[in-house]
Amino acid sequence: MADKRIGIIGLGNMGRGMCETLVREGFNVFGVDVDNGQRQLAKALGVTVCDSPRTLCSQTQQLILSLPKAEHVESVILGADGVLAHAQPNTLVLDTSTSKPEVSQQLAITMQQSGHCFLDTPVSGGPSGAQAGTMVMLVGGDEGALGRAKSILTCLSSKWVYLGGSGCGHAAKLINNLLCAAHLLTTAEAVAIGQQVGLSADKLLAGVNAGSGRSGVSEVNFPKWVLGDDFDSGFSMGLMRKDLELARQLIAGTGLDLTLSEQVLGTWQASNQILADNEDFNRVIEVVDGMQVTTEAG
Repeated sequence: MADKRIGIIGLGNMGRGMCETLVREGFNVFGVDVDNGQRQLAKALGVTVCDSPRTLCSQTQQLILSLPKAEHVESVILGADGVLAHAQPNTLVLDTSTSKPEVSQQLAITMQQSGHCFLDTPVSGGPSGAQAGTMVMLVGGDEGALGRAKSILTCLSSKWVYLGGSGCGHAAKLINNLLCAAHLLTTAEAVAIGQQVGLSADKLLAGVNAGSGRSGVSEVNFPKWVLGDDFDSGFSMGLMRKDLELARQLIAGTGLDLTLSEQVLGTWQASNQILADNEDFNRVIEVVDGMQVTTEAG
């Protein structure tokens, strides 16, 4: 029988959404967060809130991390009150944060040396996907741990993909977000061209999505958050800029000269002059000349 006790460190939008799914699927969920407001929201969902990672570790051998940056992941794992110092034997850690591949690789080695397992499992799908259990999860780490992690991955996602050793999941996530960042710009430019020649955005995208030019952005982001002027995806400009800086570092480590990627990264970086970090990340379309959505009804 699968172990139904699980802990989540980080109860923000994504962590709390995962809590909601896990509780709904019959897991006994424990959680911890530095913010009291987040703790109270999780408690209302049926989560048993703990006062520290140390206390959390005493409750379960299965942990999920949902944290902002690699530095937070390192602190939670390696800190004096952290997971490594207080984990029960043979603890499994799934890191759903968007982190640095090299950090995941080193943490996986350190955890393995102490008899534990660390998988990097970054996610796509936003808070709504976390709440619905329909995220996509990209998995890197010891393939032998997949059997143990499978019930959790299946509960939280509509699809999960094993990509290889430690760090592979986080590398793939950074590449995915770079593509998403590029697609937001290229789709906005396509819509701007269409508007200049008399095509409404919704009709143009219907045509594009029936053909080879489609992408997740044209099929999901524009219809869901852009065309209706909602811009409430739950993922901010600041978070995407953070991820793209990690992508820049990843590219730099390869030694590749990637002109188009550099243009995309430069455009997103320059967007901070007109778009604050707390704005929805889909608003980057506003940097495109002539981009003003018109639909057939509008």
